[in-house]
Amino acid sequence: MKMIEIRIHGRGGQGGVTFAELLAKAAYSDGYKGVQAFPYFGAERRGAPVKAFTRIADSEINVRSQIYEPDVVAVLDPTIIELADVTDGLKEDGKIIINSPKEAAEFDFEVGHVYTYDGTGIALKHGLLVSGLPVVNTTMLGAFAKATGLVKLETVKEVIKENWPGKVGEKNATGAEEAYKSCSD
Repeated sequence: MKMIEIRIHGRGGQGGVTFAELLAKAAYSDGYKGVQAFPYFGAERRGAPVKAFTRIADSEINVRSQIYEPDVVAVLDPTIIELADVTDGLKEDGKIIINSPKEAAEFDFEVGHVYTYDGTGIALKHGLLVSGLPVVNTTMLGAFAKATGLVKLETVKEVIKENWPGKVGEKNATGAEEAYKSCSD
């Protein structure tokens, strides 16, 4: 397998950096030998647009730059699409996973294959909130597993429960599973 590069677009407070880290942990648990997860630091405030990155490979990764030509783009907040070209550099056969109640066909991008799921609705349903706002990073993990097949749902759920033991982890794992089941293209 070649190296897979993932760029995450979201807003501060939605858990984009945590998503990148949990995805790397899940990939490592599933047997990938090379994983990286790192944020792009800019205006670090709740609600501000943020980016994070994850790389997954079968061998050690020596690249240490941002990701400019991603294989997969994960969009935690669909309003980011109005502010930034989330497909910038996306490989022709790349995948775009969007947290949105809209159908995938409602998005018209020049490149990539679109997948959608209602992560915000799932987060609200399961009480996945921080300071009263829905956090969609764990739901995105479930949708990512479904859309890409790069990590297993069971591994995603295990990593979530390791990160948040007890009831919080259980709720987040349930949200990830629901996102996995509802993610479609």
